[in-house]
Amino acid sequence: MTEQELIKNAFEDLMANLRPGTSKESRQLIRKAFDFANEAHSGVKRRSGEPYILHPIAVARIAAKEIGLGTKSVVAALLHDVVEDTDYTVDDIASLFSPKIASLVDGLTKISEVMGADSSKQAESFRKMILTLADDVRVILIKIADRLHNMRTLESMPEHKQVKIAGETLYIYAPLAHRMGLHAIKTELEDLSMKYEHPEEYEVIARKIAVYHREFSDLLENFVGPIRESLDRNGYEYTLTARTKSVYSVWLKMQKQNISFDEIYDLLAVRVVFTPKPEQPEKWQCWNIYSLITDLYRPKPERIRDWISTPKANGYEALHLTVMGPEGQWFEVQIRSQRMDEIAEKGWAAHWKYKTEGGEGNSELDKWLASIKEMLEQPDSDALEFLDEFKLNLYTKEIRVFTPKGYMKTLPKGATALDFAYEIHTEIGNTCIGAKVNHRLVPMSYKLQSGDQVEILTSDKQTPQKEWLDFVITAKARSHIDAVFKKERKEAIRQGIAYFEGMVKEANLPPTSEPLKKALAFLKLTNKDDLYIQLSKDTGVREQLLKELKKKNENRFMKYWTLQFLWSDKDNEGKKIKRNEELGITDTNTDIVIAPCCSPIPGDDVVGMNIGGKVTVHKRKCPEAIRLMSSYGDKIVPVKWVTQKVMSFQAILKLSGIDRVGMVSDITTVISKESGVNMRVVHFETKDGVFEGMIHVYVHNTQDLNRLISKISALKGVEKVVRVENIES
Repeated sequence: MTEQELIKNAFEDLMANLRPGTSKESRQLIRKAFDFANEAHSGVKRRSGEPYILHPIAVARIAAKEIGLGTKSVVAALLHDVVEDTDYTVDDIASLFSPKIASLVDGLTKISEVMGADSSKQAESFRKMILTLADDVRVILIKIADRLHNMRTLESMPEHKQVKIAGETLYIYAPLAHRMGLHAIKTELEDLSMKYEHPEEYEVIARKIAVYHREFSDLLENFVGPIRESLDRNGYEYTLTARTKSVYSVWLKMQKQNISFDEIYDLLAVRVVFTPKPEQPEKWQCWNIYSLITDLYRPKPERIRDWISTPKANGYEALHLTVMGPEGQWFEVQIRSQRMDEIAEKGWAAHWKYKTEGGEGNSELDKWLASIKEMLEQPDSDALEFLDEFKLNLYTKEIRVFTPKGYMKTLPKGATALDFAYEIHTEIGNTCIGAKVNHRLVPMSYKLQSGDQVEILTSDKQTPQKEWLDFVITAKARSHIDAVFKKERKEAIRQGIAYFEGMVKEANLPPTSEPLKKALAFLKLTNKDDLYIQLSKDTGVREQLLKELKKKNENRFMKYWTLQFLWSDKDNEGKKIKRNEELGITDTNTDIVIAPCCSPIPGDDVVGMNIGGKVTVHKRKCPEAIRLMSSYGDKIVPVKWVTQKVMSFQAILKLSGIDRVGMVSDITTVISKESGVNMRVVHFETKDGVFEGMIHVYVHNTQDLNRLISKISALKGVEKVVRVENIES
């Protein structure tokens, strides 16, 4: 097939998937945008070798079919790379199409400059996108479509680019799709990110899910058969589908709960989507179907989720229950009307449709957008800081709490009375001294529960305190508290710089980056501003650091092992480049730090981040590494373990099983006989014949650790031995 035939077929497929009822004039406008973009991108290829125009066509198709957006959004998707990649301007788009389409394209256009020393292009581009969100949420939805197509075609990119894009997707775009109510797209983004970040684990779990699905197909049919009969008898029009948990959600549950694949009981879910009967309310019909199912199967009471009475903040409505199947297998059942199902799959776009048709719309999403606008109005808003604060409120479970007069407020799970105060008004938060929850006096750090009635107590003499940041969790509260301390922080940094420069002179060190690297490593910091603030406030730290700077520098890390940097030494045109020297990295003179948040050991899958003049090595699945990769995409240093000689690393093992006489002795004997393994801490507890234990050991690498786990697991009575990973729940 020729390139022109490929382009023609892709465009015809787009036109076939436009919203039903798209007018002839709208179709002509979309064709005009295609012709314009096709000419603008003429001759340009993607890295895969395909004509570039196929990318904007694919993004437009996702926007139309999978999200349900209309003509202006499809046109903007077709044009979204024209301003960035060609000589055309936003003004040209406005004159050829319309100011609104030009505004959408401008919001989608990546910026070329970086607006701050510590911000990355990814973060600043994202912040500009959110700024446009303040005017039109369609920018976000088209951006998600753009990212989804990039993830679907990521195999043509080099490995370090795949890791960077996958990390950014998992950190920002999947949670953003979740907040916008795009469940199917959120799930696909998570799975695709995992496919490139943890390819081996992805393949293993995907194969196990496929086998599980085949093995339980007969069981599933036995389960849904009686449900179909009952729904048919009661005159319901419906579709009944089954799905398995996504690869990423299975992997995440295994990591969080330290369990194996076989211990996940809710792999299968059944979805009932019904056409509402006009004479009965939707909500009543959902509960009626619930009643029909629980007449057949015994429900698990603590697993009922009622999101039809109080929808999620992203607008999701459904009734979930978990029931015991005919052969002792748990099944999750989701009950939705057609309207609820469309909102669940197409999120905001479907909500807007029902809102314009006279429904209430997604008031919670409207409130969330309003809070984002308020965050953007903060002066001195730094791009990376904004990105971090924004992330706080993307992927959270919600609670509902009430004011003294009965007005309901939605907050993230774990929110405190102080978060609630800031949710009501900034000044109420700034002057909060405590609260009454259900008429009982509580401190402002008190964590709220769904259904609480909260009265905030204030005082004119109160001002925000630094320690408030230790317990507030909403982005709105954090941004307002932070704003109070920014001026103080800038002054502390200025003083710290002066102290540090004086110490460098006193230690007779050259004014290069080396003293700063040494200082950051000595104080176990990753950010130079944190260093300066410590120096401005603590005389003892200044004295200790001065002594350290006067010592002869030696890089102990490189004595014991080598990390190979995996950058290509050729550019896209095949010319030799000195990539390592550009990054300030060489194999013999690199300041490398093992990240304390995840403590990788030789054999772990790792990635390096070249931030603050040194390379910090994280496990690839470390949440902090994922955050950094999304924020500092250009700082990623792909690395792997090459050699390792004598250094030992701490690992923690968690054990459980049936207690017996001599159990602890047998376990410690196995460890003491294992060459190259030493124990540091041993702790065991027994209760009702069952033991649980934690053992801190020093090992050389993952092979040592896996061998030790295997030998302990073989002991009589030992049920489970797992390495404790520092994965956030």
